[in-house]
Amino acid sequence: MSAPTTEAGLAGAWSGYLHCLEEADEYAAIDVATGLLEGGVPAERVLLDLVAPAQAEVGERWARNEWSVAQEHAATHISERVVAAVAAYADVRPTRGRVVVACMDGEWHALPPRLVAEVLRLRGWQVTFLGASVPAAHLVSYLHRHDAHAVALACALPMRLPHAHRMIEACRRSDVPVVVGGRGFGADGRWARRLGVAWAPDAPSAADLVADEPALRRVPPAKLTHLADDEYAGLVKRRGELIDGALADLRERVPSARDYTPTQIDSTVSDLGYIVDFLAAALYVDDGTLFADFVDWLVSILRSRGVPAGAVGLTLGHYARELRDFPRATRFLEESRASVTAVRSAGAR
Repeated sequence: MSAPTTEAGLAGAWSGYLHCLEEADEYAAIDVATGLLEGGVPAERVLLDLVAPAQAEVGERWARNEWSVAQEHAATHISERVVAAVAAYADVRPTRGRVVVACMDGEWHALPPRLVAEVLRLRGWQVTFLGASVPAAHLVSYLHRHDAHAVALACALPMRLPHAHRMIEACRRSDVPVVVGGRGFGADGRWARRLGVAWAPDAPSAADLVADEPALRRVPPAKLTHLADDEYAGLVKRRGELIDGALADLRERVPSARDYTPTQIDSTVSDLGYIVDFLAAALYVDDGTLFADFVDWLVSILRSRGVPAGAVGLTLGHYARELRDFPRATRFLEESRASVTAVRSAGAR
C-alpha cells in the first residue's frame, strides 16, 4: 500500500474507532483495526497512529469531565483488546534478545508501555511485559532469573520520579541497561537526564535505542547533589501531618468544605496528597516547573468540576507556612500560588 493510501486509511478510521470507544463496542473497534491491517497498513502504524492517539483523547475527555471514570476504564480495556488483536494478526516470531518492559512501582497506566512492548515485538525482540506497578525487588528478582538485553520502564506521572530513580538504580546493579519513557520524565526528557538514564520520546525511538546498547549505557551520571539539604526526605516524613493540617485549614476557611460528603472528603484528601507528592518530586529533581505544571493542571481540572481556583491557592499558602524552614519547597509553593492568584484574577475580570 502506498503512503498516501495508508494515511487516508488511518485518517478515515479515526472517527469511527473513537466512536467505538465511546460506545464501548469492543468488537467493532477490533474490526476497525484489523480492517486497516487487511488493507495493508503496517501493524506498527495501527498501534501508534490509531490506538495511541485515540487513547490520549480518551484521557483528555476524562480530564475535561466529559467522560466518567467508568467510560475511561471501558475504553482503555477495549484499547488493550485491540492491541492484543493487532499483535495476534502480525504474529511476529522473535529473532533477537529479551527485553523486559514494565511500569514503575505505583504506576498504573499500563497501555503506553504495552504499546512500546508490541513495537519491540514487531521488530523481532523477545518481549516480556510485566504490566503495571512492578515492585523494584520483584523486577530485580526476575532479571536475576532471566537474561535480559535491556529494561524499558514507563512513568506517566512525575510524582513517581523518586521511585523511578530507585528502580532504575536497582536494574543497573543487575548490570542491565535501562531506557525510560512516558510523560513522567518530562516532554523533553529533562528529568530522565537529571536521573542519569537514557530516555526515548516514543515507541520507535525506544526500539532504536534498545538496539544500540552502547548508547543505552553511555549516559551522564545523575545530578542530585541538591538532595543533601534533606528537604525531600523531610517533606516525605511529614506527608500525613501536612495533609491533615491542610484539610483542617480548608474546613476553617471554606465554609462549604464543612458539609462535604464522605466521597468529597476522600477526593479532597487525594488532591491534598497529590500536591505534597508532586512538590516532593519537584524537590527530588530540583525543578519548580514540575510542580508549577501540576498545579496548573490541577486548577484546570478542579475548575471544570466546579471547584474555584482559590481553594488551591489557600492550600498552597498553608503548605508554604508549614514548610517555611524548607527554602526550595517554599519557593516552589509561592511561585505556584502567584500563578493561581493570576488565574483567579483573570477569571474575575
